[in-house]
Amino acid sequence: MSYPTLTADQVKPGDLLPELSKDVSPVTVVLGAMASRDWRPQHHDYKFATENNGVRDIFMNTPNLAAWFERYVTDWTGPYGRMGWIRFRMKDSVFPGETMVFNGTVTGVDTDDAGCTWAEVELELVSGGRTTTVCTARVAIPTHEGDNPWRRRGEDWKPGVSS
Repeated sequence: MSYPTLTADQVKPGDLLPELSKDVSPVTVVLGAMASRDWRPQHHDYKFATENNGVRDIFMNTPNLAAWFERYVTDWTGPYGRMGWIRFRMKDSVFPGETMVFNGTVTGVDTDDAGCTWAEVELELVSGGRTTTVCTARVAIPTHEGDNPWRRRGEDWKPGVSS
């Protein structure tokens, strides 16, 4: 199977990422918590979540949300997109029965001294009609056809550095 590969000449500030919409089920929440070995009961035990935490249902944990944001960004970049960093602020919980809707905008594109191209994106997660999480991410994208940020090591990999 062939996947489209985003290259630097195809990205500019102001570009919108395609929307990603996913229904949240209890299984979505529980499997995400299990995958990150988060056994806290508010992520799988309805009674605990509602009675001890005072929320309406079990809710998605932080590593699960991070994974969804990374999936959203790398679905956009294609297989050669490589996350440099991600920062997010959770404003509300994501519950089963809601639909998560991810949106994003490119806020900057630059090439570092090692020749790696970076896209910075502002992302938003709306779930159940509420903005539940906002996020900023920096992702390496191929500078040109044939480039692969996953091959960068040592001094050629500087995810925290902007030109």
